[in-house]
Amino acid sequence: MIEFWLAAGLLLLIALSFLLIPVLRGRRAQREEDRTALNVALYQERLAELQAQFEDGVLNPQQFEDGRAEAARELLADTEGVGPARVSSLGKALPLLAAVMVPVLGLGLYLHFGASDKVELTAEFSQPPQSLEDMVSRLERAAAAQPESAEGWYFLGRAYMAQNRPADAARVFERSAALAGRQPQLLGQWAQAQYFADNKQWSEKTQALTDEALRADPKEVTSLGLLGIAAFEDKRFAEAIGYWQRLMNELPEGDQARAALQGGIEKAREQLLASGAKIETAPQAKSLASIKVSVDLADAAKATVLPGDSVFIFARAVSGPPAPLAVKRVTVADLPITVELGDVDAMMPQLKLSNFPEVILMARVSRAGQPTAGEWVGRSQPMASSTRELQQLTIDSPDKQ
Repeated sequence: MIEFWLAAGLLLLIALSFLLIPVLRGRRAQREEDRTALNVALYQERLAELQAQFEDGVLNPQQFEDGRAEAARELLADTEGVGPARVSSLGKALPLLAAVMVPVLGLGLYLHFGASDKVELTAEFSQPPQSLEDMVSRLERAAAAQPESAEGWYFLGRAYMAQNRPADAARVFERSAALAGRQPQLLGQWAQAQYFADNKQWSEKTQALTDEALRADPKEVTSLGLLGIAAFEDKRFAEAIGYWQRLMNELPEGDQARAALQGGIEKAREQLLASGAKIETAPQAKSLASIKVSVDLADAAKATVLPGDSVFIFARAVSGPPAPLAVKRVTVADLPITVELGDVDAMMPQLKLSNFPEVILMARVSRAGQPTAGEWVGRSQPMASSTRELQQLTIDSPDKQ
């Protein structure tokens, strides 16, 4: 923030110079004009003396003319280099008044229309927060400075949940959903905050939010987890198992939440057994598809690429949407490299590797950092998405799109 005000002050000094320099020049010109007037007065006084001496007979006509010529030469020497008299209609008061008003008016306009608060926030966000309270305070000020930013309200809601302030979180999630559209993920977060704000009492509002979220996205994880919790608390253990099992199917292997979910499912089964109910074997979570691929450059490509060029490695469905199913980004300097493309790398939940039977592997070098266009590309033959063998992929063809 100090750097900003220093820069603003420097610009104001430059602006003031355009107003004050003419005033200073005017004072210098006035001094020149005063000196010229004095020299003219002295010249006229000298001529009067010569005229008096001539009339009194002290000087003869030749001496009188020589004296007049000498006085004229002295006057010309003293006034040589002096420009014509300056004519000014502004005077001194107006430029000085403008010199005072320019910075005052500029500062007032900036404080009213400017973004000093955003500049300060940007500088503050460049430093890591010292505590959760510090982070929440920053997010609150960021949301106030940019009230139309759905992302700002969303992150503030997550911070409120971390502070165990679900009522405040529900309020800002509602604001975020109003700005960004009623996206399933936002509705799920809003429903979760509302549930805890109501002291874990299920309400019609919470039910409506989760229903809307799952209609838009049947795999929305927050809503599935929340419905499982509500069903378990209401002793509807079979429903809790169903919701949690659906959630398990969406979580990648190794996710820490899987262990907690599995524990909840086991407790629900124990409660069902204790009540004498029969338990149907829950379907196992669908295994995640994953393909390992080793990527290298052909000699022809090595001669033209740069170490910092981006390399996009991705899988695309043989029959399906053109969007990549899984993507990894490296650089030319990382090659050769072996990566794993799988469901965990999906760009969208509905576009997973396991959802398509056949895929093609591709790798593209793009100096501009664009995954859709570049200089060199390599393609594999179609293969099953369940392939487990290591695949070799060489970037060997000019990318002609």
